[in-house]
Amino acid sequence: MMTKDKKLELLNIIARDENLTYAQMALLAGMSEAEVAATIYELEQEGVIVGKHTLINWDKAGQERVVALIELKVTPQYGEGFDRIAERMWQYPQVRSVYLMSGAYDILVEVEGATMKEVALFAAERIAPMDCVVSQNTCFVLRKYKQNGIVYEKDNQDDRQVVL
Repeated sequence: MMTKDKKLELLNIIARDENLTYAQMALLAGMSEAEVAATIYELEQEGVIVGKHTLINWDKAGQERVVALIELKVTPQYGEGFDRIAERMWQYPQVRSVYLMSGAYDILVEVEGATMKEVALFAAERIAPMDCVVSQNTCFVLRKYKQNGIVYEKDNQDDRQVVL
């Protein structure tokens, strides 16, 4: 039986770099490859590890993608709170993420489309008409600098020495 601390250590290793091999993870965590494999399987079955995601810089790949963050002020559903609204949002294929928020807005929805018009029409035709939506604010992402802990493009560093 793997200790909770060892599981958390392994999760932190995976969170930093999901592309490591079991051998590399085992070395970093002080475990055997078999223990790593069994623990990862167990964590997947428990729903702790819910997916793996490759981060792609679509600009460099030559495919334009438009991302918008839509802030929603909503009226919670009786007996179900915000869960039913969030579930309704994540059903759309354009929706990448849904978050319950504190602050001025209740729900944040990340939407992706091929064009700004496509995303704007989605917000206007799918989200705005919902009875529970009191107001919405759509912000288009103009440039991604860092996502999931990964910096998209680092500027060339100036290695010249300062002359006084």
